[in-house]
Amino acid sequence: MLSGLLKLILGFVLAIAVLLGTGLTVALYFVNRTAIPPAKPTFVNDNPAYKKETTKEAKAESTSEPTPESSPTPTPSETPTPDELPPGAYQGRVTWSEGLSLRAEPNQSSEKVGGVTFNQKIIVLEENPDKTWVKIRLEGSKQEGWVKIGNIERTN
Repeated sequence: MLSGLLKLILGFVLAIAVLLGTGLTVALYFVNRTAIPPAKPTFVNDNPAYKKETTKEAKAESTSEPTPESSPTPTPSETPTPDELPPGAYQGRVTWSEGLSLRAEPNQSSEKVGGVTFNQKIIVLEENPDKTWVKIRLEGSKQEGWVKIGNIERTN
């Protein structure tokens, strides 16, 4: 009787150990699989060779058109200097490769009021209290909006 009871308890403990070990192994497998980021997809416009071909075609098309003998001279426009920045503002640039959406308020669900392209120069005007969003103005423009702070970098 005592040996039967010990066999039952030992069998129960071993079954629980096997179930826990299997569950832990499966959980670790899936956690490790989700920690690996997928490969970045490549598109036709990402291929440098394709860009060279299209620029050659564009140059060929532009050279075949007759050029006017006199071209208008551009009028010089005033560019803002760092001295004209508001107090506490600084210059920066967009580091997010896909560009950014300008928002009316510092949150993700706010209305989009415009956009900023990759590597575009900006002027950072202010930060929100928790320092996750910044209000920016496009350099050479009056357009302003909020973007996430991790998608820009200071340039000066």
